[in-house]
Parts: sequence; structure tokens; C-alpha cells
Amino acid sequence: QVQLVESGGGLVQPGGSLGLSCAASGSIFSIGLMGWYRQTPGKERELVARISRVGTTNYADSVKGRFTISRDNAKNTVYLQMNSLKPEDTAVYYCNADVNYGLGYHAYWGQGTQVTVSS
Repeated sequence: QVQLVESGGGLVQPGGSLGLSCAASGSIFSIGLMGWYRQTPGKERELVARISRVGTTNYADSVKGRFTISRDNAKNTVYLQMNSLKPEDTAVYYCNADVNYGLGYHAYWGQGTQVTVSS
């Protein structure tokens, strides 16, 4: 069994910064893609950023230049540094990981962490 545990959400003023982290634990042989998604009420979950095991990244256009995704393979952890935050970044942020648990890859999700950007 694999669990993803997120931390770091909260309330921040517009223009501020916030960092998220997500640690995977359990029966893990290796992890492929890791990423962050976000969702607001009434909307579909959307990709924010993702990163391959070797560090190749891609970002949603709306966060390019403001957010940075990184990972520590030794710790099975992915990070999201969010700078110059805007009210429209307010959402529940979910981490995602493609985990090889020994019988192939399976996508796992974290429980979500609320990020609120407001003055």
C-alpha cells in the first residue's frame, strides 16, 4: 500500500510565497512522474506542474515563471514552491505520483491541501 502525504498549505497574501511538499511512503520500488494538480469548486482538477524522475519539468501556462517543482528521489518527495501568488491560485492542491509497487505502475493521489490567496 502506498500513501502520499501533503503539507504546507495555508493562507497567504497576494504576492506572497508558499511551499508545498508531498512524501510518498509504503511499498515503493520506484516512482516515475510526480506532479501537482489543483481544483476549485465546480471545476475539473487541472495540472499545475509535473516532474520526471530525471528532472524534466512542465508547467501550466498560468504558473510559469512563478512556481517551481522539484523532487528528492531518495526521500520519495516532491515539492512545489509558489511565488508571486495571485487570488486565482486559490484551490485545493493535490499531489500525484506514478508508483511502481512491484507489479507495475499505479497512480496515487494525496489527500489535498488548501491554498488560499487573499488579503
